[in-house]
Order: sequence, then structure tokens, then C-alpha cells
Amino acid sequence: MTRIAKPLTRLMAAAGLVLAAGAAGAHADTLADVKAHGTLKCGVNQGLSGFSAPDDKGQWSGFDVDICKAVAAATLGDAAKVTYVPLSAEARFPALAKGEIDVLSRNSTWTMQRETGQKLLFPAVAYYDGQGFMVPASRNLTSGLELSGSKVCTQAGTTSALNAKDYFAQNNMTLELVELPSVDEVAKAYEDGRCNAVTTDVSQLYALRQKLAKPADHIVLPDVISKEPLGPVVRQGDDVWFNIVKWSVFALVNAEELGISTETLAQAASSSKPDVKRFMGTDGTFGPDLGLSKDWAVAIVKAVGNYGDVFERNVGARSKLAIPRGINQLWSAGGILYAPPIR
Repeated sequence: MTRIAKPLTRLMAAAGLVLAAGAAGAHADTLADVKAHGTLKCGVNQGLSGFSAPDDKGQWSGFDVDICKAVAAATLGDAAKVTYVPLSAEARFPALAKGEIDVLSRNSTWTMQRETGQKLLFPAVAYYDGQGFMVPASRNLTSGLELSGSKVCTQAGTTSALNAKDYFAQNNMTLELVELPSVDEVAKAYEDGRCNAVTTDVSQLYALRQKLAKPADHIVLPDVISKEPLGPVVRQGDDVWFNIVKWSVFALVNAEELGISTETLAQAASSSKPDVKRFMGTDGTFGPDLGLSKDWAVAIVKAVGNYGDVFERNVGARSKLAIPRGINQLWSAGGILYAPPIR
């Protein structure tokens, strides 16, 4: 009994050490890493107009880039402290899982499989989108239901291919799907006539159209065939970081609802309204409770404005894309954009 018990005890002790090591390895402190490095490593699209694209000087801008800046402003107090990591659709989630980036902000759709199968988390929806189709205006089409027999280009490694197959099958239409590695290759194949339609998120269709030689010769059909809630992504296992990214997005929405922008910050600082005081950090300990400064939300607004500013500047009325705000309006203005209160 003794001879068996001792090895068994040692084996159990060793197993306990392995489990403890595993638990320690599973623990992550992304905020501490970001502060130690002095920069936020943010994964972005390799080049998508309105969402994330570098200019000729290498300066990044776009809707998703502003999300990166918001998180950097909240955590480091400086929106310029971001290292942008351009990633393909296929490389984006593995890069996040391996710790090559701290957060992914790359027009990514929140799905159950991506959370349960790839051990990722989507803290919030930053942009409500849906998949659609773009075709040459010369085809004289008015609906996606007229696309049977079309050669349709889309980007590999996205939900777009699966959605297109479902849509065509459900409507008893024939489909020839052409999957390509990058957005640029999709645009080129479409313009070269290798396909006579493109399918992806509607927002991305507006961006793709701008890449074409004659954007006005192409139309985005009115059909929306899927739900595509887009937002930033983080790894599982770090609740603090999950909450920081989540509330950075919510701060943008709450700022717009409260009428707080870069132009009204001074006025907001002297406001006696309880919800404004909580946002500004003059009432409560909401920032410190997240490991941030009391004025974390103010830093976000100083850096990028509120949600309406981010939308209109990058993809809305003040941009080349001119995408109607639609359901991305605040809930109080007829849209579905809604953020929990800071209280």
C-alpha cells in the first residue's frame, strides 16, 4: 500500500502543479502589458477606405482606427500611442489568439462560432451592418433575387461566402462563387470582368466602389441578406481588458447621447447633470474601477469625438463613402444604437 501510495501522491502533486501552471498561463493582464510597452497593438484591415487605411505618409485613419485610438486614449491617455498591425481576414483571429496584437478592430462580424470555437470575445457592436451585393449599373438589376447564374466575387476567410451560398440555395438560384484572398483582389477581379457581382458587408461595398475607375457605373443593390454586427475583438480570459474595450465603445455612444463632443467638453465639465458628471469623471470612481484614470472617457472624446463624429467623419455624410447612418443612429433618433449607462 505504501509503495503504491507514495508514487500516487507524487503523481497527484505533479498534476496539481500542471493544473496550477495552466491556470496561471490562462490568466492574462493585457492592460499591464499595454502600459509596460507604452503602445496599443491594434489589428486592422490592410486597407479598407473609411474603416482602416494608411495615407501616403503611413498615417492610419478610419472608423476602426478610431476605435483603436479610443482604447489607447482610455488606457494610455494618448491616442497616438497605437501600433497598427495590418492583417488579412484569414490571419486576423490567429494573430489575436497568439498575442501578436492586444485588440482586433477590423470590420469583423460577431458570431457564436468565433466566440465558442476560437476562444475570442466581442465586447460590443460598433457598427451594425448586413451583407449585400454590388453590380454594374449596366446590368439593370434592382434586386439580389435577379442574380441567379451570376459569377460572384467575395473575400476568402469571411462569413460572406457562407451567407451567399445560403441565400442562393434558399431562393433556388445558381451561383458561381469566386473567393479571393484580399479586398484589393476582389475589386480587381470584379473590374477585370472575372465576376459580374460582388458580395460582402454593405459598408465594405461602398468602400470597394471607391476603388473602381468609375464608381458611378456601379450600384449597391437594396437587398440585405444577413446580420453583420461588427466590432472589436479580444481574447478570452481577461475580464478587465474585455470591459475596458467594451466601455470604450460605449463611451463613444453615451457621449453622443449626452451631447458631449470635442466642442462641448468645456461646457460638460461644469455641468451639474448627474449622468454628465459621471461621464466626465467628477462623480464616482468608474475609471479607477477599470484600472483607468477618472477622466478616461474625456480622453476618448478629446481623441476622436463621439460616436456620431466617428461615423460621419469616416463613412457617413462628411466622407467619400457617404453611407446613410440608418440603423446606426441612436435609439432615440430611430436607430438601434444603444449603450448601457455609466452609473
